[in-house]
Amino acid sequence: MPDSPHDPYVRVRGAREHNLAGVDVDIPRDALVVFTGVSGSGKSSLAFGTIYAEAQRRYFESVAPYARRLIHQVGAPAVGEISGLPPAVSLEQRRSSPNARSSVGTVTTLSNSLRMLFSRAGTYPEGAGRLDSDAFSPNTAAGACPACHGLGRIHETSEELLVPDRELSIRQGAIAAWPGAWQGKNLRDVLDTLGYDVDRPWRELDAKDREWILFTDEQPVVTVHPVREADRIQRPYQGTYMSARRYVMRTFSDSKSPTLRAKAERFLTSAPCPVCGGGRLRPEALAVTFAGRTIADLASLPLTVLSGLLSAGAASPAGGSETARVLTEDLVARIATVTELGLGYLSLDRATPTLSNGELQRLRLATQLRSGLFGVVYVLDEPSAGLHPADTEALLVVLDRLKAAGNSVFVVEHHLDVVRHADWLVDVGPRAGVHGGHVLHSGPTEGLADVEASATRRFLFDRAPAPARKVREPAGWLRTGPLTRHNLRAVDAAFPLAVLTAVTGVSGSGKSTLVGSLTEELTGVGRLVTVDQRPIGRTPRSNLATYTGLFDVVRRLFTETEEARARGYKAGRFSFNVPGGRCETCQGEGFVSVELLFLPSTYAPCPDCHGARYNPETLQVRLRGLTIAEVLDLTVESAAGFFDDTPAAARSLRTLLDVGLGYLRLGQPATELSGGEAQRIKLASELQRPHRSPTLYVLDEPTTGLHPADVEVLMRQLHGLVDAGHSVIVVEHDMDVVATADWVVDLGPGGGDEGGRVVAAGPPAEVAASPESRTAPYLTRALGG
Repeated sequence: MPDSPHDPYVRVRGAREHNLAGVDVDIPRDALVVFTGVSGSGKSSLAFGTIYAEAQRRYFESVAPYARRLIHQVGAPAVGEISGLPPAVSLEQRRSSPNARSSVGTVTTLSNSLRMLFSRAGTYPEGAGRLDSDAFSPNTAAGACPACHGLGRIHETSEELLVPDRELSIRQGAIAAWPGAWQGKNLRDVLDTLGYDVDRPWRELDAKDREWILFTDEQPVVTVHPVREADRIQRPYQGTYMSARRYVMRTFSDSKSPTLRAKAERFLTSAPCPVCGGGRLRPEALAVTFAGRTIADLASLPLTVLSGLLSAGAASPAGGSETARVLTEDLVARIATVTELGLGYLSLDRATPTLSNGELQRLRLATQLRSGLFGVVYVLDEPSAGLHPADTEALLVVLDRLKAAGNSVFVVEHHLDVVRHADWLVDVGPRAGVHGGHVLHSGPTEGLADVEASATRRFLFDRAPAPARKVREPAGWLRTGPLTRHNLRAVDAAFPLAVLTAVTGVSGSGKSTLVGSLTEELTGVGRLVTVDQRPIGRTPRSNLATYTGLFDVVRRLFTETEEARARGYKAGRFSFNVPGGRCETCQGEGFVSVELLFLPSTYAPCPDCHGARYNPETLQVRLRGLTIAEVLDLTVESAAGFFDDTPAAARSLRTLLDVGLGYLRLGQPATELSGGEAQRIKLASELQRPHRSPTLYVLDEPTTGLHPADVEVLMRQLHGLVDAGHSVIVVEHDMDVVATADWVVDLGPGGGDEGGRVVAAGPPAEVAASPESRTAPYLTRALGG
């Protein structure tokens, strides 16, 4: 009954989104359906790009045209037709940018309810007027403490921090907080011009001068006459002075560079605000209580403790009003869904930048659980990402509850425990990019055992324990601590050098905080490379070729062609980012925005270059028969053959192939790449550099978003780095990866206040035997125990 409103299947016909090859598939409703396949096979294109996008499009058609233009919409998918499709809700992996004002309370909206409770049912001082709920928020002008602007802490510095060595002169670098290179020289020259002695030891300078140099808010502008250097003409310029304190504070608050912010933080002390005592609110808001506590007191409690206090407070004679009862019952019920997911150790005021990705993902899931929606398709993007195997068990309970509530749950997933738990499996492949885009299997999980072409089949049904391997001997040790940060309390840790180390533990146990403390200043580090999953660029103009430096090589090859030399074209001619060679109609974007008045703006290929990004004259130059636009449209795999006689290009392409990214196009915009793909591109860029000195590589969950087949490819590269004499530390939840490590540092035993210490450290077999470790039983299974 394909057209029946009670059709038990979502029926997709002719799906051609991205690399999908005209896919026809029937997917059951009211079931837990998992989409699997290697990275880039097309599973997300089917689940998100086709099914979810079509559900959204249909919903927006029912919205009033005026309201429709105010909502960001996904475009219509390339699909023949879809029938039996209910409304859809999407939970994608989102990496929120660090924001000190975003907290557990704001993500879950529990803070709104708590503020309402204090506004309507709080105990006010005698004679005090009732406050609006906004007065209890540190993020509003009505509520924020004026001294710390609602942050609860103030940052300050001192002469001892800014000038660690008083024997040095200013020219010798006494003011350690100042920037290096030209900017630091400029500040010293400005001081010299102002009449200060920059060659006397700091301790010999007058106290009044030292105070002004370090702490003044004045910013005098003077004409600087630089000292002439041989072979360099240096003209006078207008230089502005900025005190060391002002420079450090401005860098810490405004810089987008994590490295510069971290350097500035070394010269600052942080203390609770003396006005609000760290409560973040105005005095009148902090004077209101519930159950004898201020809102700041309650927001700092673990959720499990908060729930008990609220229940007791509502039951007491003082808090027993009907308003208090209704508000506390709602709060307690909503807190229960968060604690069910194992997050009861978090507090409402815990800042989101301090949370792991697994914790954030579960907070969003908890919010959906409370929505009470029925008959909806939930489309989830790797909900197990960042979760320890112990946390994944709690996740499966939640997915089953969403299904039991009368919903369909469609999950794009690589975690084999989630795949085995599915009612129905849609396996896409057989490989990535142009070699994928076909549905190999759509049916019960056990049916995949007969599909020889599936890359997933081997990992689901032919699992053998990890082969025994000789554990490498450390070449030395890297020691850090005692470290006190977030939930780590005076933790000391030791990491072996010249081996592969895995840092494990449940979500929120302190893994990322611990590895984040590793800096180049530590004895034994040498060179440090941190490979994270942040995007390689935030605009479509940044792409695979530009990030890896391959685009420079390609443009140089085009300028060396006879046609380009005859026309006098330089390398800039072949860039779509600057005028000259690019198409000016779309300014090198390849598409134009079409305004449709009350309908949402849509994007169409540029009418002049048809998506090529370049003008006709530039496209007349060909390299071995291909235009610059056609070269950018090649996959890494195809380009490797095309450029095999060009060493500079071949090296970049080979490393991209080695980390399993052969399916990506050279011109693939950075905005289309997943976090896992971005991380592997960064790793490939690092691998193509010649390695002279031993390097420490730190990777935070490198297998996130990777199919087990892709994990094998990645691990070959990481073990290759270790064999070449480098050290590799990975924060990891995949027990198959941990089993191949030489050393394991396990944190825990739980998350939040229940974690934050090293539970076990040693070779995998040793940690697997630890009775206190929550990782041990899962590691034992991976080791074949």
